[in-house]
Amino acid sequence: MDVKENQSMETIFSEFPNSENYIGCVIPIVAGGQRLGTFLIYKEKVDGNYDVSDLILAEYGATIMAVELLTSLHEEKEEEERKLQIVKSAINTLSYSELEAIFHVFDKLEGKEGLLIASKIADKVGITRSVIVNALRKFESAGVIESRSLGMKGTYIKVLNDSLISELESLRK
Repeated sequence: MDVKENQSMETIFSEFPNSENYIGCVIPIVAGGQRLGTFLIYKEKVDGNYDVSDLILAEYGATIMAVELLTSLHEEKEEEERKLQIVKSAINTLSYSELEAIFHVFDKLEGKEGLLIASKIADKVGITRSVIVNALRKFESAGVIESRSLGMKGTYIKVLNDSLISELESLRK
C-alpha cells in the first residue's frame, strides 16, 4: 500500500463527529518487506492540503516507527527463546523418575497455578514423595515455578515461565 495523502476523513473514519472537516494522510509502516501497521495523520481542511514536505516528514516518522516496532518484535522473540532455553535446561536436569513425577504434578495442576498434595500423587502413581519434592525444587531453582509448602494442606504451585507447560506437552508426545 502506498501513501494516500489528502484523503477525506469522512471516507476513513465516518463515525467521527465533524469528520468531513478534516483531511488525512495514510502512511503504511513497512519494514523488511512486512507491513507492521499504519500511521495516520490528519488536519483541518481549512489548513490546506498536505504538501511534499509534510509527506516526507510523515514517511520519515513511519520509518522511525518501523525501526522501533522491529526492535520491539526482536526483543520479544529473544525473550521467548530465552524462556524456552531456561525451561529446556530445567527439564534436562531431571531424572527419568522426576520427569514422570512432573508430568503427574502438572496433570493435577489446574491451569498455571494451584494446590496439590504430593503424598496423594506419590501414592497414586507409585513413586516416593521425595522424587516429587526434588523435581519441584529443581524447577523452582531454575525460576520456572514458584512453590510454597502449606504443611498438611499441600503445596501451592505457580508457573512463572509460560513455556513450561507447552514444553512438557511436547515432551509427552
